[in-house]
Amino acid sequence: DSPFTDCDLCPDMVVIEAGRFMMGSPDDEVGRTGNESPMHAVQLSAFAIGKTEVTFDQWDACLADGGCNGYNPSDRGYGRGDQPVIGISWNDAKSYASWISGKTGKSYRLPTEAQWEYAARAGTQTPYWWGADFSSGGMPMSQPVPTGSLMENPFGLQGMLGNAREWVEDCYMNSYADSPADGSAQRGGDCKRRILRG
Repeated sequence: DSPFTDCDLCPDMVVIEAGRFMMGSPDDEVGRTGNESPMHAVQLSAFAIGKTEVTFDQWDACLADGGCNGYNPSDRGYGRGDQPVIGISWNDAKSYASWISGKTGKSYRLPTEAQWEYAARAGTQTPYWWGADFSSGGMPMSQPVPTGSLMENPFGLQGMLGNAREWVEDCYMNSYADSPADGSAQRGGDCKRRILRG
């Protein structure tokens, strides 16, 4: 689907069609960690997700309008503009989604971990959507780059892997043993800790 936006200052969104996938990684996958199992089937309804990471331009618009908890994160010398916003907490990320919801009258929120992984995998079975070797994907290794400069995955998303880490809605669990099969957020576990992906 083509990207859409709900307001001038809003991120471009891409509709991800409903689907089913195996979340997690197989026990024999190189580089996996123990909290990526057990693999389990997840059936997702259609949802929309940002085409790129939220940029400093988008964050700064929220900040200028009195949103985003009034927090002005440092760019750590990488620059602002269309660089991905970095150095924000889970609560800050939630406040950005709340601000966009207020601007548009539509419901914006962080993706669930299952939605994030489904969007990042984009129908592939390999550790990264471009294959098994992270270094072959052309992702930045030492510093973030402008969000629109990264290649698109098969769902038309940029920056789902590499560049900047991204918050998801779920509470932290150290395994997928009790993960929801419908793609909803994990509400059990340690809700003082949240999950970063990417």
